[in-house]
Amino acid sequence: MTERPANPHRGEATLTIAGTPHVLRPTFTALVAAEDELGPLFSLVERAGAGELRLAEMAALFWHCLAHRDGLTREAVGEAVIRQGLAACAAPLRTLLRQILRGTV
Repeated sequence: MTERPANPHRGEATLTIAGTPHVLRPTFTALVAAEDELGPLFSLVERAGAGELRLAEMAALFWHCLAHRDGLTREAVGEAVIRQGLAACAAPLRTLLRQILRGTV
């Protein structure tokens, strides 16, 4: 399935996994699932702002926000974060965190 590009005006971001770009879409359902796993989202945002966000938390947020998982595993998401490095993953993370704080535009 070919995805449309991420729409940053809707709080979407792109994460490249195994050489393929995937849209991260912070829907209500995705964020509730992330919160169930990671705890309160406001605390997650605070940890990120303080530089205390864990690698596992970032990968979990990305996993829950994937628009289409088509054959992907959580391990593949974690591996994508490691391959690209934290600096490269900061941009999609920042987009998702901003969306969590600001809501829909």
